[in-house]
Amino acid sequence: MKKRLTATASLLALLLALPAAAQFAKPEDAIKYRKASFTVMAAHFGRVGAMASGKAPFDAKAAADNADIAAAMSKLPWTAFPEGSDKGDTRSKPEIWKDSAKYKEAADKMQTEMAKLAAAAKVGNVDALKSAFGPAASTCKGCHDNFRKD
Repeated sequence: MKKRLTATASLLALLLALPAAAQFAKPEDAIKYRKASFTVMAAHFGRVGAMASGKAPFDAKAAADNADIAAAMSKLPWTAFPEGSDKGDTRSKPEIWKDSAKYKEAADKMQTEMAKLAAAAKVGNVDALKSAFGPAASTCKGCHDNFRKD
């Protein structure tokens, strides 16, 4: 059941990512979309992190399922940063729009590390999970430090 849910969530995430920019009639729509994407990604990434850090018991299937969802969700928010969505209920820094190449590079790196985390989680071994989790987490931190207001 969880495998089916993961596959469905992954497919939905990919399908939604492509036309997402066209869906934003107003800047606040983009802001809501990207916040929701980051929230879901963070929830699943956090579950993997809890297992990697020993705060939750390691469950190979749960780790793989959650890492897959986090990796799929890592592809979604990037289309939701159109011009004009820097104002309103957002913690996005202006640097996202001022240095969009650097932001895209950070997003691409995060997606790569999330994919590596998902692959490591499929190994079914907590040590593989731990070694992939750190680099993925540091890409998240890098974006937060450079592109998100506290």
